[in-house]
Amino acid sequence: MAVKKYKATTNGRRNMTAYDFVEITETKPEKSLLRPMKKTGGRNSHGHMTARHRGGGCKRRYRLIDWRRRDKDGISATVESIQYDPNRSARIALVEYEDGDRRYILAPDSLKPGDKVVAGERVDPERGNCMNLENIPLGLMVHCVELSRGKGGQIVRSAGSAARLSAREGGYVHLLMPSNEVRKVFGKCRATIGRVSNIDHEKIKLGKAGRSRHLGRRPKVRGKAMNPVAHPLGGGEAQSNGGRHPVSPTGVPAKGGKTRKRKRYSNRLIVRRRKRR
Repeated sequence: MAVKKYKATTNGRRNMTAYDFVEITETKPEKSLLRPMKKTGGRNSHGHMTARHRGGGCKRRYRLIDWRRRDKDGISATVESIQYDPNRSARIALVEYEDGDRRYILAPDSLKPGDKVVAGERVDPERGNCMNLENIPLGLMVHCVELSRGKGGQIVRSAGSAARLSAREGGYVHLLMPSNEVRKVFGKCRATIGRVSNIDHEKIKLGKAGRSRHLGRRPKVRGKAMNPVAHPLGGGEAQSNGGRHPVSPTGVPAKGGKTRKRKRYSNRLIVRRRKRR
């Protein structure tokens, strides 16, 4: 795919870029795989605001993605179309299995209609195939990686991302993550061969505030510009940083502060952190 640029006919058009959607082969989604989505406005089940700057935006319908693909082991599937998904940065592929079942999967890069994909413990390590990490040759790029056996793909799912198998140790494999973190994953967990589609996603520039509102993102106000009753950094005779590190309205460190809870099982599987000490 490629990124198209607009002529600077207005200030909003200046520096704006967008997708050309040349890889999209079908614009109408599969109705049987659609589900309604209710907007939350950043509120949890108790009605409390847990994520700020959310609201509005275009109405969406959720596409059911098959993250596991374990109940279709050994059954070949044909790619019918590559489609746009408003709920994620990557493209999705509609596949039809030999038994007539249709499902959505995350589309790897360069996957085209007519290609064959298959899942199983031991299958050919080709683009789009899903298999156990212990059977994937070292050096290959993978995505949609399971962290727990049978739970389905949890990590490496955004546009253009990929992890690389670097080593094997006991029953685990070492994965070089897109963040340069090296993590051990159980070899019985599965991953999909290839890189996630829509590599040029990072080159997109919204260009104007309206496109951000279409995505459901509301304006952000700096804490130092607020009153002291609204933010820990607010107030003062002039705008200042308040003499403390950046924090959220509730006082949680916002930039670089450690907020991660100790997870013994997860921490011991990290061979090298993304932030080297």
